[in-house]
Amino acid sequence: MARIFLTTFQSDRHPRSGRVNPLWSLLLGAGGVIVLLFVLMQQEQQNERLPGRQRLIMHCAAGLRVPVEEIATAYETQYDVTIELQYAGSNTLLNQLQVNKFAEGDLYLAADDFYTDKAVAEGLAAETIPIAHQRPVIALRKGNEKSIKTLADLLRPGVAVAVGNPEQAAIGKTVRKQLEKVAVNGTNRWAQLEKRVTADGVFKPTVNEIANDVKIGAVDAAIVWDSTVAMPKYKEDLIAVPIPELEVDPNLVSIAVLNSAVDPTAALKFARFLTARDQGLKTFRKYGTRPVEGDVWCEHPEVSFFCGAVNRRAVEQIIEEFQTREGVTISTEYNGCGILTTQMKAIDNQSTQLGFPDVYMACDRYYLENVKDWFQDDVDVSDVELVLAVPKGSTAVAGLKDLVKPGIRVAIGQPDQCTIGALTRRMLMSEGIHKVLMDKQRTDGEVVVEKMSSALLVPDVIAGHVDAALVYITDVLPNSDDVDIVRIQASEYVAVQPFSIARTSDHKYLARRLFRKVASSSAAFESAGFHFRIGSSTASDAEGGSL
Repeated sequence: MARIFLTTFQSDRHPRSGRVNPLWSLLLGAGGVIVLLFVLMQQEQQNERLPGRQRLIMHCAAGLRVPVEEIATAYETQYDVTIELQYAGSNTLLNQLQVNKFAEGDLYLAADDFYTDKAVAEGLAAETIPIAHQRPVIALRKGNEKSIKTLADLLRPGVAVAVGNPEQAAIGKTVRKQLEKVAVNGTNRWAQLEKRVTADGVFKPTVNEIANDVKIGAVDAAIVWDSTVAMPKYKEDLIAVPIPELEVDPNLVSIAVLNSAVDPTAALKFARFLTARDQGLKTFRKYGTRPVEGDVWCEHPEVSFFCGAVNRRAVEQIIEEFQTREGVTISTEYNGCGILTTQMKAIDNQSTQLGFPDVYMACDRYYLENVKDWFQDDVDVSDVELVLAVPKGSTAVAGLKDLVKPGIRVAIGQPDQCTIGALTRRMLMSEGIHKVLMDKQRTDGEVVVEKMSSALLVPDVIAGHVDAALVYITDVLPNSDDVDIVRIQASEYVAVQPFSIARTSDHKYLARRLFRKVASSSAAFESAGFHFRIGSSTASDAEGGSL
């Protein structure tokens, strides 16, 4: 553009020697300013990318600007990170992400988890973490209440009402969704309210804008979040009137880690800070929302995971991937569930939770029942079949009853130390051969050997120490070159693996994300020989606190 202007002025037919064209000076000055601004912008971008300083971009619902800015500032100060916040209505932000899936962005905070869940469903986000609850209320300016006490009062002629645009703001979507369910005189309340707003009021794209309209007297009332009225900007001027028609399950504010995140681990770290009960959630509470329980803040959390040995082949890689992405440590102890539950009881008997696991995934429900009071609602992840393992090519054992034949050497699990031992005992008793087998053990201890873990059974078959072992099919499959499988014709002989989170854990939400990772890893379980039990809806429920 500068070159075009230069050409124009050089063609002046009557140049004035010794004088500077004022327009030429003005344009040169403007060009200089543009160049200077460009240099400064480039310098700012370089500063943002200085080694050692991270930059995170968060798309944030405008109504939560005050607490989020305060939390972001505290985090920037402590961890030398730049948090760039971009504000709009929750739905507007989601639409922007949907239109440009390759746009910059690490995190998305919405005033309603409907939007973050949708972002996950559409492949725009991965993890979601709940933050706080809020409900719609009527906002009125102090001293100008106009006797508005109910939703019906908003519908009176002459009352100017502001409402969030349902296509842009979470507050608008929530109000529309709930009021469409309430009918009066054959017409739903939303249609009536929409008509009133269209006549004398206004729809706005963010909750802050409609609250401002009430504050300055542009409208008589608005429907906003209860937390909006509690914000410093409004609490001196506005009052909140509860709306019975909207006193349903409160909206859940939540944050999602976007798939466009440059450094997901850094994004998750800030998300954990923002949702920690002793950090970000204190600020959300201060500004009127009702926070969830939240985890305790730890820059690098360590979660204790007691895991039945049978699950190891399925979960080991899952855990490795999870802790790498989250930037946390999952300290996993694999062992027989009898041994694991004995450890739990010993810890509890010392009247301390130090060392008690945050997460327990049992080999079978039998060993969860012993400690169930210490854990939250559990979910069955998978089940695994019990089979007989015999040396490759052997025909000495073709079924359970062959185990009691003279001279047959058998390996089974120890029932007080591992799940497979307890299951084996119940199975053999139901088949009427447990006593006979135990009598063989008493008369010749080498005929029946008991092992403290399922992982120790198949090696005895491979080494030729026994003629058969009662094992999980998952332990046999990796050794199929050396061992044959004899299936047991009884569908009830399966072990079911439940996942549960300790009630005392300070990292329940982190553990729920671990469950969600497990729940989305069916291939890992099926390739290891498990039957996977979890559906996608069960996995998504975890973030809402079903565990």
